[in-house]
Amino acid sequence: MPFEIHHQPFGWLTEYRIENTETGEFVSILPAHGAIVRQLVLRPKSPDRESGLISLLRAPKSPQALLADETYASALLFPFPSRIRHGIYGFEGEMYTLPMNEAHHDNAIHGFVARQAFELFGQEINPSEASLILRYVHDGSYPGYPFAFEFRIRYTLSVAGLSVTYEAQNTGNRTAPVSFGWHPYFTLNDEPVDQLTISLPAAKQVLLDDNLLPIGEELFGHKGEASLRDRNLDAVFIVEENNGEGVTTVLRSAKQGLQLNIWQETGPKKFGYLVVFTPPGRETIAIESLTSNVNALNNGQGLIILEPNEVAKGTIRVSLS
Repeated sequence: MPFEIHHQPFGWLTEYRIENTETGEFVSILPAHGAIVRQLVLRPKSPDRESGLISLLRAPKSPQALLADETYASALLFPFPSRIRHGIYGFEGEMYTLPMNEAHHDNAIHGFVARQAFELFGQEINPSEASLILRYVHDGSYPGYPFAFEFRIRYTLSVAGLSVTYEAQNTGNRTAPVSFGWHPYFTLNDEPVDQLTISLPAAKQVLLDDNLLPIGEELFGHKGEASLRDRNLDAVFIVEENNGEGVTTVLRSAKQGLQLNIWQETGPKKFGYLVVFTPPGRETIAIESLTSNVNALNNGQGLIILEPNEVAKGTIRVSLS
């Protein structure tokens, strides 16, 4: 079979690698560091161009660089993505206070499974794809979030590209508020962001205050392809419904003749939101699929309420053409 899963040392960490040995495509994952994707290398699926391997994520070159990174690169954002105002929220008549880990905006941000150690839950290999399944179990002891859960992430490499599927199960005896997001920083072979264009499947843009918290929304009028030259983005969008068939964000390089497609599942309790962020160095662009709006534990927008034993799940797919 062309697909293999193997592991190797990455400093003091163990890195798992799912590889298509026929094409050279691979994805590398660090279970003990938040189960993040460190590298993603694909070939474009296009008959019109010579198919070389393309690096799609800016990869830390060492464990030290990984630990020094404060950008949440490739982080799994659970049980809430983005910001919670002052780390305070109410749920079912009780108030809770989360640790504020975004000091300059006085907020809690991006949940708490990032950088946590995940355990290997399973591996699956067949002639058309291979999957690595990882698990994190929360017993309800995290400050400000007394809701027990089991969180699983499945990374699947196939001939079509990479699929990222999360599953979250409420393992407690009370209802639990959850939402999820993925925080990859994409690149197209290190081409500067200013030379790329983007097409967004947005229906509305969320209006943000000075602390990057929602204050309203407006119709998104910039349909079609837009240049990223000199555009500084830290924007939140509500994506189109598209009859539950999913929507795709497209990052394009005219110079290389490449198109990166980030598809997100849509529909009830799926990925109804999207964040796009251009970091100061403008070497990468974050394209983050989210199930909820910013500050969802307070405004309830996209928030998923899980009954005991109930499971939420959703899929994001990355492909290159």
